[in-house]
Amino acid sequence: MTREPASTSGLYAVVRAFGRFWIWFFFRAVETRHRERVPPTGPVLLCMNHPNNLIDSVLIGVVLARQVHFLATAALFRNRLLARLLRASGVIPAYRRQHDPDRMERSGETFTACLEALREGRLIGIYPEGTTHAEARVQRIKTGTARIALMYEAARLDGPHAGDPLTVIPVGLTFEARKSFRGRVVIGFGEAVAISPHLAAFREDPTKAVDALTRAIQWGMEAQVLHMARLDTADIVRAVESLYQSDLVRQLEAERSLAPVDIDRLRLARSIVDAVAHFRDREPERVAHLWQRIQDYHALLAKYRVRDQAVRTRLEHAPARHRIRSSGQALVGLPIFGYGALVNALPYLVPRWLSWRVARKETDYATVRLLTSIVAFPLFWGLETWMVWRAAGSLWALLFLASLPVAGLVAYHYMSGLGRLRSQVRFGTLALLSGHAASRLLVGRQAIIAELERAKADYLAATREH
Repeated sequence: MTREPASTSGLYAVVRAFGRFWIWFFFRAVETRHRERVPPTGPVLLCMNHPNNLIDSVLIGVVLARQVHFLATAALFRNRLLARLLRASGVIPAYRRQHDPDRMERSGETFTACLEALREGRLIGIYPEGTTHAEARVQRIKTGTARIALMYEAARLDGPHAGDPLTVIPVGLTFEARKSFRGRVVIGFGEAVAISPHLAAFREDPTKAVDALTRAIQWGMEAQVLHMARLDTADIVRAVESLYQSDLVRQLEAERSLAPVDIDRLRLARSIVDAVAHFRDREPERVAHLWQRIQDYHALLAKYRVRDQAVRTRLEHAPARHRIRSSGQALVGLPIFGYGALVNALPYLVPRWLSWRVARKETDYATVRLLTSIVAFPLFWGLETWMVWRAAGSLWALLFLASLPVAGLVAYHYMSGLGRLRSQVRFGTLALLSGHAASRLLVGRQAIIAELERAKADYLAATREH
């Protein structure tokens, strides 16, 4: 039996359209991998990691054509107006002990609501970790998702409720920089997790079957994110990625004739994680030596107030024509930058300031900044446009309003370029005033890259043998 796609509610469609604009505005790039693995019809459970609070749900809702019925903590439903809006958007309340210990007897309502939605052929989005977190790994997930999946399939095959087979899709969200405006995010959709191998055990020993399916879902989620099983390796992985990923990208461009957009940076990051784990288990002294070199280099950067990007740029020896072209673009863009920075300063800075003041957890920062930006930009742009209308008339007001988002984006990219230029000027000044200090930075970085190149060759040789 194949059902027609479940209809999308009107409020959900409006929220998704609104979210698409703000996701486009807030992120530089949203990259999806294997979105086609989500079936266009029939019951689906999306099992997602939860690194960035409300932003995660907005992203998933924006990239999928089907309506996603998210599970949200029941505490949000205590406000009557908010509860009506959430239910109108298809959100299902989840009663969890850590969020609502006095109402755990109602947890059965969550299971009932999920099973009913699945029987209607709907798509449910669940965060099996149970909470948001800032760690670069998938935390141990709860068993509720596996229990729902097995209950549905058992009832479909053995009970009175007929329906389409359930598809369980693990999903991974990886943020390049969680707190950065105009950052990059990768959303990976994994292959469906098989439920049928666990059904026979579920009939005989439900607890054992639920635990086994939970492990399978956990592995599927980990395969879609940059997962670091041990937190003590996280710092060195991030440091190696920051120092070495651009070199790896250039090597792939040269060796395989790939364009930058064709290079899977998440796959590169996973390879770095795997390599660090490989050497940590087999040659821990080598990892410790490399980590000491990196710490020494970072200490020098801090001492001389120079960024690694400036040292890397000096070592790369960019062609003169590239420097001339960049300088020309900087001169042409200077007036636009000044205009864009002036008219967008308040709507950009106010949400940033409020995020630092209001967000209690790292995972809340981007959500607070997005929500305050949704209010701040229309408010300040409307006020500025009204002032132009009062001073110069409706035509100039319309032209001014149309210029605001374009000038703002140009100003933001220009400001990023100014930061890089300032660091390069500081390094150039350091080289003139203290050649020895600049040489220490250059030699230190070259030594780290050389060591990483040797490690890469050794890792590839070792893994090819297996």
